Amino acid sequence: MNHKKIALRSGTEQALATGYETVIGLEVHAQMLTQSKIFCGCPTRFGADANTQICPVCAAFPGVLPVLNREAVQMAIKTGLAIHGQIRLLSEFSRKNYFYPDLPAGYQISQYELPIVEQGHLMIDSPERGEGIRIGITRIHMEVDAGKSLHEGIVGGSWVDLNRTGTPLMEIVSEPDLRSSAEAGEYLKKLRAIVRYLGVCDGNMEEGSFRCDANVSVRLRGASAFGTRCELKNLNSIRNVMRAIDYEVERQIELLEEGGKVIQETRLWNADLNSSRPMRGKEDAHDYRYFPEPDLPPLRLTAERVAAISAVLPELPDAKALRFQEQYQLSHYDAGVLTSSRELADFFEAVAAEAAALGQANAKMAANWVTGELAARLNRDGVEIQHSPVTPGQLGKLVAMIQQGTLSGKLAKEVFEILCNEGGDPQQIAEQRGMRQVSDEGAIDAAIEQVLANNPEDVAQYRAGKSKILGFLVGQVMKATQGKANPGLVNQRLLAKLAE
Repeated sequence: MNHKKIALRSGTEQALATGYETVIGLEVHAQMLTQSKIFCGCPTRFGADANTQICPVCAAFPGVLPVLNREAVQMAIKTGLAIHGQIRLLSEFSRKNYFYPDLPAGYQISQYELPIVEQGHLMIDSPERGEGIRIGITRIHMEVDAGKSLHEGIVGGSWVDLNRTGTPLMEIVSEPDLRSSAEAGEYLKKLRAIVRYLGVCDGNMEEGSFRCDANVSVRLRGASAFGTRCELKNLNSIRNVMRAIDYEVERQIELLEEGGKVIQETRLWNADLNSSRPMRGKEDAHDYRYFPEPDLPPLRLTAERVAAISAVLPELPDAKALRFQEQYQLSHYDAGVLTSSRELADFFEAVAAEAAALGQANAKMAANWVTGELAARLNRDGVEIQHSPVTPGQLGKLVAMIQQGTLSGKLAKEVFEILCNEGGDPQQIAEQRGMRQVSDEGAIDAAIEQVLANNPEDVAQYRAGKSKILGFLVGQVMKATQGKANPGLVNQRLLAKLAE
């Protein structure tokens, strides 16, 4: 396998170059943010000492009986409604039989033939196919999570931590509608934003509460039949999902081009080596010997209960992005970025509201500062928006000062750094440190006269037709005013003087 080529060329590019098409379906496991497990009262807190959050029910002692968590059902319904799915009023649990050391019962309680949600979809923007691509979602079903096998730092074998056993999961299964790693990334970002908006999952891939398995196959472009798929596991970030898909696409194409055959199997992704390795043969449904769970009755819902949940859903990313475009006159792209998380959207709206309260309602500038200077600072420091060193009120005042002409863009960035490092009020900082923008025509005219007198040759070249000299002269005026002059007014007055 040519690992160097894979590192330099995406699977999408390889598929296009060789006449193949990529087909991708994703299975996302989202841990629900319930306080207790799905069939018992044990807590679901992450990071507790191993095997301290278990009881006879989740440890599968003989004779115990499960009791369904009502809040887990509520969260599954919310998610189903948010992805435009059909909520089944009658669903049931089944036993999915397989053996793992961290699955104490020897089977997983899941939903198979009658899942709680069916036939949903998400809309994504595709780098290759444009805006508004519909990605079908086959189903959402509830199930229990398994425990965790511990291998690192253990001498002489492995340990099993059953704390996670019984944690309620939603498995969200997409149709094979994705056609590139980039589309898979966009789908995961959108789905993660939705579950976070709803408060049903924290979306933390590093902690394993939002996990993804990717089913990848390739086929000749124009073919109707799917190729043989391989499942990729151990994907703990969106970036790794995309890298693993690109690797798998290239691996399958090279295998087919060399006359080989793709084997249906499950493969483990190694992010450090940028490669995957076979884990086991990929099972089909019949291999799990599903049958109805005898200890749980069918789950029966009412249309009234579903309607009541629908009535209290929050404004979701797509609806919020559309409102941002209409209310704030933002572009499709800007609205999408700002609504990628509920916290970011709320922060932006608070900044825009503060600026508007001060008489400056240019929301585009507020959006630029939130996604530009502030985002860069947060990324640099590894800080989430909810822990921003600058409050929406402070940033809103700063934006208003720029719009009022009180601060130039350059000085505003200096005030922003002071706010990040020291805090304070933007107006007081500008006053106390002499950073207010000069908009007095008399003072600006005086600076212009001095610059023109000091640079007669440049003035003569400009008047002879070398218009690029204007930028130099503007820079000299800004330098003479220590960057405090209003740039727009400088350009206006300088042009007038040069025309005399």
